[in-house]
Amino acid sequence: MNLISWNIQSCRGCDGRVDPKRIVDVCRGMADFDVLCLQEVARNYPGLPGSSGEDQFALLSKLLPGFTAVEGIATDVLGAAGKRRQFGNLILARYSVIQVFRHLLPWPPDPAVPGMQRIALEVVLATPFGPVRATTTHLEYYSEMQRRQQVNRLRELHAEAAGHRADLGHAKKEGGPFEAMPRPGSAILTADFNFRSDDPLHARIIAPYSDATPAYRDAWQVRHGERSHDYTIGVHDREQWPEAFACDFIFVTEDIADRVEDVAVNLDTDASDHQPVLLRLRD
Repeated sequence: MNLISWNIQSCRGCDGRVDPKRIVDVCRGMADFDVLCLQEVARNYPGLPGSSGEDQFALLSKLLPGFTAVEGIATDVLGAAGKRRQFGNLILARYSVIQVFRHLLPWPPDPAVPGMQRIALEVVLATPFGPVRATTTHLEYYSEMQRRQQVNRLRELHAEAAGHRADLGHAKKEGGPFEAMPRPGSAILTADFNFRSDDPLHARIIAPYSDATPAYRDAWQVRHGERSHDYTIGVHDREQWPEAFACDFIFVTEDIADRVEDVAVNLDTDASDHQPVLLRLRD
């Protein structure tokens, strides 16, 4: 199983050009991927640098026929001529998508800084080794207080989802909305987290639970041990990011950590201000 997570900066490369096809081509060059978890996808935002207001959700989906496209709209506002302006995350999956959950994350007021609504997009995938939840999100950049509350909410959502493992023992009520569907504890969490690996919020993500909920582990650390994370931002775009560092991580639950074969950052591409991260899991 090959999964790539990437903050694509609205498909804008370091050359200032918006090119959804280049995003897909870079990912194809990394692996024969099964799942793409993309952050910063835009629809009808002509004010973004390099954009004409193109529907990036539709364009990226069209480039991958045979993949199921699941949109996670965080910002949804009225634009010109009555058209919606939407911004958020996108998951594209070759596997069957059993269930979809769209969780708006906390956005408490913090008047000192700008901010926007964030979403955690969760899908339950029918992988070769059984159902797995894959969640992608993009946490607040400017406000540490908001980011901290969003991390706490991600932990709550994971515990809640793991608790639904027992649902398959219910009366099935097939064919209706009460039908029991798999929602396993086994999970992958990807994002531009907007924190570094030595931030207390990183430790908070992987902290154990007091019940049977499987804890998250940093997949990079599972694969590479004490080796420092490869940088995922500021590698090529030194104008926006004078300092390079890592803030894009992939976490896996401890029950599937032994399936981690590799975690690799593509340090060569400048198709975004972030670098894509590849997770390979053994089937």
